Amino acid sequence: MSDGCRGLRRSELSVPGTNPKMISKAAASEADLVFLDLEDSVAANAKAGARANVIDGLNELDWHGKIRSCRVNAAGSPWFYDDLHELVTGAGANLDVIILPKAKTARDVWFLDDSLSHLERRAGLEPGRVGIEVLIEETEALLNIDSIAAASPRLEALILGVGDLAASQRVPGGHIGAGPSDDGSGPPNDIWDYARQRVVVASRAHGLEPIDGPYANFRDLAGYTRTAASFAAIGGGGKWCIHPSQIACANTAFSPTPEEIAAAEHIVSVVRAAEAEGLGAVAVDGVMVDAASARIFQQTLDRAQQCREASDRQLDSLVS
Repeated sequence: MSDGCRGLRRSELSVPGTNPKMISKAAASEADLVFLDLEDSVAANAKAGARANVIDGLNELDWHGKIRSCRVNAAGSPWFYDDLHELVTGAGANLDVIILPKAKTARDVWFLDDSLSHLERRAGLEPGRVGIEVLIEETEALLNIDSIAAASPRLEALILGVGDLAASQRVPGGHIGAGPSDDGSGPPNDIWDYARQRVVVASRAHGLEPIDGPYANFRDLAGYTRTAASFAAIGGGGKWCIHPSQIACANTAFSPTPEEIAAAEHIVSVVRAAEAEGLGAVAVDGVMVDAASARIFQQTLDRAQQCREASDRQLDSLVS
């Protein structure tokens, strides 16, 4: 599946499954996707209670057209089966996506896909109803990213998880998501540029949305915005938000501006007019543009349309 199957993923808000109050606030937020977490933000002795909170939240809250997701525990963990079984059985009709962490090979995705198919049949749900997003957060996953991206028709997005990837790659300490800083306090280069490029290319080649992971210093909105804008510039589709204050930054970074939309409309119209006259290329303000240019700028217009549709859906849900 592509992002168009369920909507935009400019902002993916993380919410610990242990906190019903935060779950309720997330449902009313401006995030495109909310994922209720059962993995890293939930202690081992709180997993069962968190599952119950997640199921209640999915079934009882108005999500205003958001993509409703849950990050389960890793396939090799002692909690994985109970996570899936209770979620699909208890709230499968209100669950859109499962986020799979710690995947290393396509086999991990196959296992989740087969497990979901079995549970959907038992619950009387439409086969393939629940989609999958996969976290690329192990060096093995980055090495196997192409086969992972092609592993299941349920796949909708790949997410770069730089926290665990830093540990897997033995990157020295630093806050999760840190990159170059204007004041020189961060790394001199974007140490995750290669990984981000790999996630974007593999995602786009397989019709998936590439999503950037968390930025842990939630008070540094300027740093978050720089990182999001950098990811958007290489074709990224969205970014995780670990705090509600980051949502607006993500939604802005992954949405075209009015100026970009106007420029795109102009270029596309000029190229189409030139084509109608039998011309393959034409100069616009001293720059040569052609069919390839129109293809690039058409993506801006398509994205703008998706953003308008997302806003309309949220407004409709609020009115109804």
